[in-house]
Amino acid sequence: MSGRPYEVRPSTEQQSWAIRGTGSFLPAEQVSSEDLSRAMGLEPEWIERRTGIRRRHVAAAGEAASDLAAGAARRAMDAGGLRPEDIGLIVLGTSTPDELGPSTACRVQAALGAWNAAAFDVAAACTGFVYGLQAAVGWLATQRGGSPYALVIGVEVYSKFLDPGDRGTRALFGDGAAAAVVGAVPAPYGIGTLTLGSDGSRAGDVLIPAGGSRIPAGPASLAAGGHTIRMDGRAVRDFITAVFPRLVAEATEIAGVKPSDLALVVPHQPNPRLVASLAPEAGLDPAQLVIAGHDVGNIGAASLPYALDHAVRTRGIEPGELVLLAGFGAGLTWGHTVITWPPG
Repeated sequence: MSGRPYEVRPSTEQQSWAIRGTGSFLPAEQVSSEDLSRAMGLEPEWIERRTGIRRRHVAAAGEAASDLAAGAARRAMDAGGLRPEDIGLIVLGTSTPDELGPSTACRVQAALGAWNAAAFDVAAACTGFVYGLQAAVGWLATQRGGSPYALVIGVEVYSKFLDPGDRGTRALFGDGAAAAVVGAVPAPYGIGTLTLGSDGSRAGDVLIPAGGSRIPAGPASLAAGGHTIRMDGRAVRDFITAVFPRLVAEATEIAGVKPSDLALVVPHQPNPRLVASLAPEAGLDPAQLVIAGHDVGNIGAASLPYALDHAVRTRGIEPGELVLLAGFGAGLTWGHTVITWPPG
């Protein structure tokens, strides 16, 4: 990987920024891997055996990214005891927006009635939630007055961008959204150093080639299937195998801790079986990993916050526990931070 990471450190004052509530939202329809394997002419266990994915959720015909995102945002605000008017910023990560413009975040603002909030999207693919946290922390650190909370959302509706004949993408991707509310906490709790990176020379590894200014929508691009996800599976697998242990090593070094000190490691999980298999190389006990992709598949920018919300709902996170977030995805992009979890 190349590219120089960009770091944002919390305020030097005796306060920091932390996740104050999480929430997720999935479409009602589910498609099992067994049924999907059969539909693609494969053995029933083919997908689950290779990926660990048992099922994924699929958005309805009239259901867009902003609908899922607003559902997750409402649950995150409820968990944090917040009202729409408490939100000063909405940052939304997605590769599958409602439309090319305006931002899907603005659609969410209107759906929530969060009229005090500025709203914009980040296009960092599956690392979108970590990039969104960086934007939220930077915004909170410079505000004077106004609504004191930021809402960070990851959402994808990949089902509307899949080629039915492409096993590699159809087997992995699903739809869903997850969100977190970020607000002030006293030190030493909160989000630690956020480190981001990218390598644009590999932007072609995963992309939706048509529909933008380079290949506008038209009969030729539609006939060529250019509006569906294209992925070099081998290149992506090699990237995941290399990047995840590296992110764990970098994040723990910056935080001044050892991998064994982490209570939880929450990674992006495009292939749950592959990511789980990398725990030993990263110096982790498999029990430290939060793997929640078995029942949702790869939901892109929502994968990491969905796994975090899953951990909050099922395990709980105690004050003072160290939680590593490790995102990576198309672009190529990556990012990480270690959070000292705050009191409830």
